[in-house]
Amino acid sequence: MDQVGFVVLGVALATVALLVLGDRLRPKSWRQTSDESSGTLVLDLIKTLFTAVIAFAFVVCWQQVQTAHSHTVTEAKALVDVYQAAHGLPAPEQQRVRALVRAYTDAVVTQEWPLMDREHRVSRSVGDELDNIRETVSAVRSPDALVTDARSRTLSALERVDQARYERAIDAGRKLPGFLFTALCIGSILVLLSPVLSGMRVTWRSVVMTALLGIVVGAALLTIYGLQRPFSSVIGIPADAFTYARTEFQHDSAAPRSEDSAHGFR
Repeated sequence: MDQVGFVVLGVALATVALLVLGDRLRPKSWRQTSDESSGTLVLDLIKTLFTAVIAFAFVVCWQQVQTAHSHTVTEAKALVDVYQAAHGLPAPEQQRVRALVRAYTDAVVTQEWPLMDREHRVSRSVGDELDNIRETVSAVRSPDALVTDARSRTLSALERVDQARYERAIDAGRKLPGFLFTALCIGSILVLLSPVLSGMRVTWRSVVMTALLGIVVGAALLTIYGLQRPFSSVIGIPADAFTYARTEFQHDSAAPRSEDSAHGFR
Protein backbone atom coordinates (compact mmCIF):
# COMPACT_ATOMS: atom_id res chain seq x y z
CA MET A 1 0.00 0.00 0.00
CA ASP A 2 1.40 3.41 -0.95
CA GLN A 3 1.67 6.48 1.23
CA VAL A 4 -1.71 7.85 0.15
CA GLY A 5 -3.39 4.59 1.11
CA PHE A 6 -1.78 4.62 4.54
CA VAL A 7 -2.93 8.21 5.11
CA VAL A 8 -6.53 7.44 4.11
CA LEU A 9 -6.63 4.28 6.23
CA GLY A 10 -5.06 6.13 9.16
CA VAL A 11 -7.62 8.94 9.00
CA ALA A 12 -10.47 6.40 8.81
CA LEU A 13 -9.19 4.49 11.86
CA ALA A 14 -8.61 7.72 13.77
CA THR A 15 -12.16 8.85 13.03
CA VAL A 16 -13.63 5.56 14.26
CA ALA A 17 -11.47 5.72 17.38
CA LEU A 18 -12.66 9.25 18.12
CA LEU A 19 -16.27 8.14 17.70
CA VAL A 20 -15.89 5.24 20.14
CA LEU A 21 -13.91 7.28 22.64
CA GLY A 22 -16.29 10.22 22.39
CA ASP A 23 -19.28 7.92 22.93
CA ARG A 24 -17.76 6.76 26.22
CA LEU A 25 -16.95 10.25 27.43
CA ARG A 26 -20.01 12.26 26.38
CA PRO A 27 -23.11 12.51 28.60
CA LYS A 28 -25.86 9.98 27.99
CA SER A 29 -28.30 12.82 27.32
CA TRP A 30 -26.37 13.64 24.13
CA ARG A 31 -26.93 10.20 22.65
CA GLN A 32 -29.56 9.78 19.94
CA THR A 33 -31.95 6.86 19.77
CA SER A 34 -31.28 6.14 16.06
CA ASP A 35 -28.42 6.32 13.62
CA GLU A 36 -30.24 8.48 11.04
CA SER A 37 -28.09 11.49 11.91
CA SER A 38 -24.93 9.63 10.92
CA GLY A 39 -26.45 8.76 7.57
CA THR A 40 -27.48 12.36 7.00
CA LEU A 41 -23.98 13.53 7.88
CA VAL A 42 -22.35 11.13 5.44
CA LEU A 43 -24.78 11.94 2.63
CA ASP A 44 -24.26 15.70 3.08
CA LEU A 45 -20.51 15.15 3.01
CA ILE A 46 -20.76 13.07 -0.18
CA LYS A 47 -22.84 15.71 -1.95
CA THR A 48 -20.52 18.51 -0.84
CA LEU A 49 -17.41 16.60 -1.93
CA PHE A 50 -18.90 15.72 -5.31
CA THR A 51 -19.97 19.32 -5.94
CA ALA A 52 -16.53 20.64 -5.00
CA VAL A 53 -14.71 18.15 -7.24
CA ILE A 54 -17.04 18.90 -10.17
CA ALA A 55 -16.49 22.65 -9.75
CA PHE A 56 -12.72 22.22 -9.50
CA ALA A 57 -12.66 20.01 -12.60
CA PHE A 58 -14.62 22.59 -14.59
CA VAL A 59 -12.21 25.33 -13.51
CA VAL A 60 -9.19 23.24 -14.53
CA CYS A 61 -10.73 22.40 -17.91
CA TRP A 62 -11.70 26.00 -18.61
CA GLN A 63 -8.20 27.21 -17.72
CA GLN A 64 -6.71 24.65 -20.10
CA VAL A 65 -9.02 25.82 -22.87
CA GLN A 66 -8.10 29.47 -22.36
CA THR A 67 -4.38 28.66 -22.33
CA ALA A 68 -4.66 26.57 -25.50
CA HIS A 69 -6.55 29.32 -27.31
CA SER A 70 -3.91 31.85 -26.26
CA HIS A 71 -1.18 29.64 -27.75
CA THR A 72 -3.01 29.45 -31.10
CA VAL A 73 -3.28 33.25 -31.20
CA THR A 74 0.44 33.58 -30.43
CA GLU A 75 1.35 31.15 -33.21
CA ALA A 76 -0.88 32.87 -35.77
CA LYS A 77 0.51 36.32 -34.91
CA ALA A 78 4.05 35.00 -35.25
CA LEU A 79 3.19 33.60 -38.69
CA VAL A 80 2.02 37.05 -39.76
CA ASP A 81 5.34 38.45 -38.49
CA VAL A 82 7.22 35.85 -40.55
CA TYR A 83 5.24 36.75 -43.64
CA GLN A 84 5.89 40.46 -43.22
CA ALA A 85 9.56 40.09 -42.28
CA ALA A 86 10.15 37.97 -45.38
CA HIS A 87 9.41 41.05 -47.51
CA GLY A 88 13.01 42.16 -46.97
CA LEU A 89 14.48 38.96 -48.43
CA PRO A 90 15.67 38.68 -52.05
CA ALA A 91 12.85 38.06 -54.51
CA PRO A 92 13.21 34.27 -55.03
CA GLU A 93 13.52 33.53 -51.30
CA GLN A 94 10.78 36.00 -50.44
CA GLN A 95 8.30 34.35 -52.76
CA ARG A 96 9.25 30.86 -51.63
CA VAL A 97 9.08 31.68 -47.91
CA ARG A 98 5.73 33.40 -48.26
CA ALA A 99 4.33 30.50 -50.26
CA LEU A 100 5.55 28.07 -47.61
CA VAL A 101 4.02 30.15 -44.82
CA ARG A 102 0.67 30.20 -46.61
CA ALA A 103 0.88 26.44 -47.18
CA TYR A 104 1.74 25.79 -43.54
CA THR A 105 -1.14 27.94 -42.32
CA ASP A 106 -3.58 26.19 -44.65
CA ALA A 107 -2.31 22.79 -43.49
CA VAL A 108 -2.80 23.71 -39.83
CA VAL A 109 -6.44 24.66 -40.49
CA THR A 110 -7.40 21.85 -42.87
CA GLN A 111 -5.24 18.94 -41.67
CA GLU A 112 -4.04 19.53 -38.15
CA TRP A 113 -7.22 20.85 -36.55
CA PRO A 114 -9.26 17.71 -37.38
CA LEU A 115 -6.30 15.56 -36.28
CA MET A 116 -6.15 17.29 -32.90
CA ASP A 117 -9.86 16.59 -32.49
CA ARG A 118 -9.65 12.91 -33.43
CA GLU A 119 -6.23 11.83 -32.12
CA HIS A 120 -5.25 14.67 -29.76
CA ARG A 121 -1.90 15.30 -31.43
CA VAL A 122 -0.29 17.47 -34.07
CA SER A 123 0.80 16.29 -37.50
CA ARG A 124 4.45 15.45 -38.12
CA SER A 125 4.14 16.24 -41.82
CA VAL A 126 2.79 19.72 -41.05
CA GLY A 127 5.70 20.21 -38.65
CA ASP A 128 8.07 19.28 -41.49
CA GLU A 129 6.62 22.16 -43.50
CA LEU A 130 7.63 24.54 -40.71
CA ASP A 131 11.15 23.07 -40.73
CA ASN A 132 11.26 23.63 -44.49
CA ILE A 133 10.51 27.34 -43.96
CA ARG A 134 13.31 27.62 -41.43
CA GLU A 135 15.80 25.89 -43.73
CA THR A 136 14.87 28.19 -46.61
CA VAL A 137 15.38 31.33 -44.52
CA SER A 138 18.59 30.02 -42.95
CA ALA A 139 20.07 29.43 -46.42
CA VAL A 140 19.76 33.11 -47.35
CA ARG A 141 23.17 34.78 -47.59
CA SER A 142 23.72 38.38 -48.65
CA PRO A 143 26.23 41.20 -47.99
CA ASP A 144 23.29 43.64 -47.88
CA ALA A 145 22.69 44.71 -44.27
CA LEU A 146 18.96 45.15 -44.92
CA VAL A 147 18.66 41.59 -46.19
CA THR A 148 20.63 40.32 -43.19
CA ASP A 149 18.33 42.20 -40.85
CA ALA A 150 15.23 40.81 -42.61
CA ARG A 151 16.68 37.30 -42.35
CA SER A 152 17.28 37.77 -38.64
CA ARG A 153 13.76 39.09 -38.02
CA THR A 154 12.24 36.25 -40.02
CA LEU A 155 14.17 33.61 -38.07
CA SER A 156 13.19 35.26 -34.79
CA ALA A 157 9.51 35.16 -35.76
CA LEU A 158 9.90 31.53 -36.83
CA GLU A 159 11.30 30.72 -33.40
CA ARG A 160 8.13 32.13 -31.84
CA VAL A 161 6.02 30.05 -34.23
CA ASP A 162 7.95 26.92 -33.29
CA GLN A 163 7.58 27.58 -29.56
CA ALA A 164 3.85 28.25 -29.86
CA ARG A 165 3.41 25.11 -31.96
CA TYR A 166 5.21 23.07 -29.29
CA GLU A 167 2.85 24.43 -26.65
CA ARG A 168 -0.14 23.69 -28.90
CA ALA A 169 1.06 20.09 -29.24
CA ILE A 170 1.12 19.79 -25.45
CA ASP A 171 -2.33 21.37 -25.21
CA ALA A 172 -3.75 18.91 -27.74
CA GLY A 173 -2.72 15.93 -25.61
CA ARG A 174 -3.60 17.48 -22.27
CA LYS A 175 -6.27 15.96 -20.03
CA LEU A 176 -7.40 16.03 -16.41
CA PRO A 177 -4.87 14.94 -13.77
CA GLY A 178 -5.33 11.32 -12.80
CA PHE A 179 -6.09 12.02 -9.15
CA LEU A 180 -8.87 14.45 -10.09
CA PHE A 181 -10.50 12.00 -12.49
CA THR A 182 -10.27 9.29 -9.80
CA ALA A 183 -11.94 11.61 -7.30
CA LEU A 184 -14.69 12.28 -9.84
CA CYS A 185 -15.35 8.58 -10.32
CA ILE A 186 -15.39 7.82 -6.59
CA GLY A 187 -17.63 10.80 -5.88
CA SER A 188 -20.01 9.78 -8.67
CA ILE A 189 -20.29 6.22 -7.32
CA LEU A 190 -21.00 7.50 -3.81
CA VAL A 191 -23.63 9.93 -5.08
CA LEU A 192 -25.34 7.19 -7.09
CA LEU A 193 -25.32 4.98 -3.99
CA SER A 194 -26.82 7.72 -1.83
CA PRO A 195 -30.45 6.53 -2.32
CA VAL A 196 -29.43 3.09 -1.03
CA LEU A 197 -27.38 4.50 1.85
CA SER A 198 -30.25 6.76 2.90
CA GLY A 199 -32.71 3.85 3.05
CA MET A 200 -35.01 5.35 0.42
CA ARG A 201 -38.17 3.35 -0.29
CA VAL A 202 -38.69 2.09 -3.82
CA THR A 203 -41.66 3.94 -5.27
CA TRP A 204 -42.46 5.43 -8.67
CA ARG A 205 -41.41 8.84 -7.43
CA SER A 206 -38.12 7.59 -5.96
CA VAL A 207 -37.35 5.62 -9.13
CA VAL A 208 -37.90 8.70 -11.32
CA MET A 209 -35.81 10.91 -9.04
CA THR A 210 -33.01 8.34 -8.93
CA ALA A 211 -33.04 8.13 -12.72
CA LEU A 212 -32.78 11.93 -12.94
CA LEU A 213 -29.87 11.81 -10.49
CA GLY A 214 -28.10 9.33 -12.74
CA ILE A 215 -28.72 11.52 -15.79
CA VAL A 216 -27.28 14.59 -14.06
CA VAL A 217 -24.18 12.74 -12.83
CA GLY A 218 -23.62 11.07 -16.20
CA ALA A 219 -24.03 14.34 -18.10
CA ALA A 220 -21.57 16.08 -15.78
CA LEU A 221 -18.94 13.35 -16.24
CA LEU A 222 -19.44 13.30 -20.01
CA THR A 223 -19.10 17.08 -20.23
CA ILE A 224 -15.90 17.12 -18.19
CA TYR A 225 -14.49 14.24 -20.23
CA GLY A 226 -15.01 16.28 -23.39
CA LEU A 227 -13.81 19.55 -21.89
CA GLN A 228 -10.51 18.06 -20.76
CA ARG A 229 -9.42 17.98 -24.42
CA PRO A 230 -9.19 21.66 -25.51
CA PHE A 231 -9.32 20.86 -29.24
CA SER A 232 -12.06 18.24 -29.07
CA SER A 233 -15.36 18.84 -30.82
CA VAL A 234 -17.06 19.38 -27.44
CA ILE A 235 -15.36 22.67 -26.66
CA GLY A 236 -14.09 23.20 -30.19
CA ILE A 237 -11.39 25.88 -29.99
CA PRO A 238 -11.80 27.54 -33.41
CA ALA A 239 -9.00 28.09 -35.87
CA ASP A 240 -10.09 31.71 -36.25
CA ALA A 241 -6.62 33.06 -35.43
CA PHE A 242 -5.13 31.20 -38.40
CA THR A 243 -8.04 32.17 -40.61
CA TYR A 244 -7.40 35.80 -39.74
CA ALA A 245 -3.68 35.28 -40.44
CA ARG A 246 -4.54 34.12 -43.97
CA THR A 247 -6.53 37.31 -44.45
CA GLU A 248 -3.52 39.32 -43.30
CA PHE A 249 -1.36 37.47 -45.84
CA GLN A 250 -3.70 38.57 -48.63
CA HIS A 251 -3.74 42.18 -47.46
CA ASP A 252 0.04 42.28 -47.13
CA SER A 253 0.54 40.79 -50.61
CA ALA A 254 -1.90 43.26 -52.13
CA ALA A 255 -0.37 46.30 -50.40
CA PRO A 256 1.68 48.62 -52.69
CA ARG A 257 5.44 48.56 -52.23
CA SER A 258 7.61 51.67 -52.15
CA GLU A 259 10.80 52.01 -54.15
CA ASP A 260 12.86 52.05 -50.95
CA SER A 261 11.59 48.59 -50.02
CA ALA A 262 12.44 47.09 -53.42
CA HIS A 263 16.04 46.34 -52.48
CA GLY A 264 15.10 42.75 -51.83
CA PHE A 265 14.10 42.24 -55.47
CA ARG A 266 17.45 43.33 -56.91
